[in-house]
Amino acid sequence: MPSMKKIALLGSTGSIGTQTLDVIENIGGKFDVVALAAGHNLEFLRRQIRKFHPKYVCISDEHNANILRTEFSDTEIFFGDNGLVELACLDDVDIVVNAIVGAKGLIPSYRAIDCGKRLCTANKESLVMAGEILTERAKETGAVIFPIDSEHSALFQSMLSGKHSEIKRLILTASGGPFWNKDVDFDKIIPVDALAHPNWSMGQKISIDSATMMNKALEIIEARWLFDIPLEKIDVLIHPQSIVHSIVEFVDGSQIAQLSLPDMRLPIQYALTYPERFESPMKPLDLAEIGNLEFCTPNKDKFPAIDLAYRVLTDGGNSPIILNTVNELAVESFLMGEIKFSQIVRFVIQALDEIPKSSVSSLDDILSADRVASEWFEKRIRNR
Repeated sequence: MPSMKKIALLGSTGSIGTQTLDVIENIGGKFDVVALAAGHNLEFLRRQIRKFHPKYVCISDEHNANILRTEFSDTEIFFGDNGLVELACLDDVDIVVNAIVGAKGLIPSYRAIDCGKRLCTANKESLVMAGEILTERAKETGAVIFPIDSEHSALFQSMLSGKHSEIKRLILTASGGPFWNKDVDFDKIIPVDALAHPNWSMGQKISIDSATMMNKALEIIEARWLFDIPLEKIDVLIHPQSIVHSIVEFVDGSQIAQLSLPDMRLPIQYALTYPERFESPMKPLDLAEIGNLEFCTPNKDKFPAIDLAYRVLTDGGNSPIILNTVNELAVESFLMGEIKFSQIVRFVIQALDEIPKSSVSSLDDILSADRVASEWFEKRIRNR
């Protein structure tokens, strides 16, 4: 009987993290949760520790780590960014699931790849900031990167139908978020409206990214590096039902798509179990019940974020890092009521226009570019 795969789950109390544990429980006997890492949700993490009995745990701050040490004497407790790296590199871990939100997930992703792990990642930001470096390092160490993302999982599955050289286009589908077909004043949108995604239940950051369609820009950048596809071969199509998760078009005109109901547990399970498939608790897709599937081209005047992906990939260097960092900070500022919804993408464009371009060839370069972009944004916020 094959041994269970051992998993380190980073971001265990968030949306992707909790759904990952649902998948592991449902499959049963295939995976052993060796390590859990969470942010500040101490009570939720406590419940997960009692249920899954991990050998290792990481939490953001030292105070909560000390509390956990008094309660779970058989568990090794880490804290902070260094703790995340420790969990990503554990010898007795086969699979690292990175469900951390934001640039904080970059170093754990890099270290997991450095250690030759299977990295199942929902952390878009690490691939946006360091996609070329991460994928090149994976080739050197034998690590494998699997996307935990409905669109990229769909592309991966659809690409299995042909050779890489036979691909004409990758078509990323987008729900369009809550505003794509509404006549709304972006200056007057408040967080509760922007967080109300019509199809998916997601965390705050990705929900706002979906509303601005910056999420699709990040996915274009991800696809460029994950699949080694030239930028000009990546397109976006609005598909409000979120049933067709992405499409691969081949040189002969054939298009292969992956379809399912919108449920993140499907790409999570596929990333964990590939190349095998197992029964899942997801409701099966009934196309007759769905009835109609709609598609249209995105309105790039209304959602200028999409074109920024092509801009920063063309510019290269520190441009993708500027986009990611300033967007992340602008989303936080919007959620705190400091800026308007309409200003999120405007700040990103302004940063790309004003911050001097620089080359990037190492992780240190990326972290330096991240600091420069953060300082630029903080200065603009203070001076408002």
